[in-house]
Amino acid sequence: MEPMYLSIQQKETGKQIKKLLMENGYTVKDVQGAMGFENPQAIYKWISGRSLPSLDNFVILSRLLHTSMENILVIDGDVARLWKNYFKLLVQ
Repeated sequence: MEPMYLSIQQKETGKQIKKLLMENGYTVKDVQGAMGFENPQAIYKWISGRSLPSLDNFVILSRLLHTSMENILVIDGDVARLWKNYFKLLVQ
């Protein structure tokens, strides 16, 4: 199998998080409470694209937003090749 090169676009992922929060009617304070954070700094870093949530926090965020992690993440790279290889494996 050929190597795949993917990268997460932090800034775009932050915009996606912000968009999904707005669509679901959540504030940063709501997310802070749901995650049990003492302060909202981490969430502001996520929506500004300066950092990404940990894997555990991505799972919580995806459940809170009623979507998958794949719908939150904005990925750049060989996504087309990834799907092509995935379908090849399904057919075999």
